[in-house]
Amino acid sequence: MASILRIIAQRLALGLLTLFVVSIVIFTAVNLLPGDFAQAILGQGATPEAIEAIRNDLGLNDPPLTRYMQWLGGAIQGDLGNSFAQANFASFAGTDTGSGLASVASQVAPRFENTMFLAGVTAMIAVPIAVTLGVLAALYRNSIFDRAANVMTLSSISSPEFFMAYVLILFLAVLNPILPSLSNIYEGMDFSERLTKTLLPALTLTLVVTAHMMRMTRAAIINLLASPYIEMARLKGISPMRVIVKHALPNALAPIINVIALNLAYLITGVVVVEVVFVYPGIGQLFVDSVKIRDIPVVQACCLIFAAAYILLNLMADILSIISNPRLRHPK
Repeated sequence: MASILRIIAQRLALGLLTLFVVSIVIFTAVNLLPGDFAQAILGQGATPEAIEAIRNDLGLNDPPLTRYMQWLGGAIQGDLGNSFAQANFASFAGTDTGSGLASVASQVAPRFENTMFLAGVTAMIAVPIAVTLGVLAALYRNSIFDRAANVMTLSSISSPEFFMAYVLILFLAVLNPILPSLSNIYEGMDFSERLTKTLLPALTLTLVVTAHMMRMTRAAIINLLASPYIEMARLKGISPMRVIVKHALPNALAPIINVIALNLAYLITGVVVVEVVFVYPGIGQLFVDSVKIRDIPVVQACCLIFAAAYILLNLMADILSIISNPRLRHPK
């Protein structure tokens, strides 16, 4: 147990270090984006004095190191800063007594909740399908079913997300109006209606992530089928399906859990294109909208959330692999 706790502590420390390095990359890259927020919000007719006043009020003229330390310190405390785009610019002009800025967290929280809902629906569809297809493909390997499953999954994963999205819109929303083409989710919506409007982007993501999980499940099980204990189970007359489900699958959990966790990380961090196509009000759509208007705090917050989610799910994959593998639990 002590060795497991030590390994988990090492993974967590490495994850925090990775997140710190990523935060530096995020801050540097976002602040190197072309364009100026003050110029973009005021338009071409803005005077240099007005632009300079907004930049001073927003802290854009502070040294980069000072702005990074302020952002990092606030993020550690749960404060992601204030949105530029939601600012009350009347207060900057001296005609309003309001604070002038809106919290980034108030914008990100509902969008992140929508993205998690989309990722959850996708995982509930994709994981059972992928594992089932992987088990059947291993059971009937080199058969027509195995080859057809490989061709279909590889075709779906080789196609860009936006292409798969438009194909599904064509067949399931235009030619056969079964599901809505736009996912206009709003607060207070009935769960069944919300689920219906989320199904089309969820199916798109399912087609993208199923291939990885299915092929890893198939490869892990086939690799174990040549083991002596599997041969002994076969000699006892146990049915092939029972051999795979009861003997091979539990011992193949480590790589399967790993690839499932990595694909769940993709569902959170790689939904940008899908959310934009379906106008889904998630964090990916917010990220794209914020980049367009140079809303630096929101862009930084979205990138940091993406990075934290990806690192956290990778850590979970490592920890679950250690727990499910006796050789890693009891290293010599």
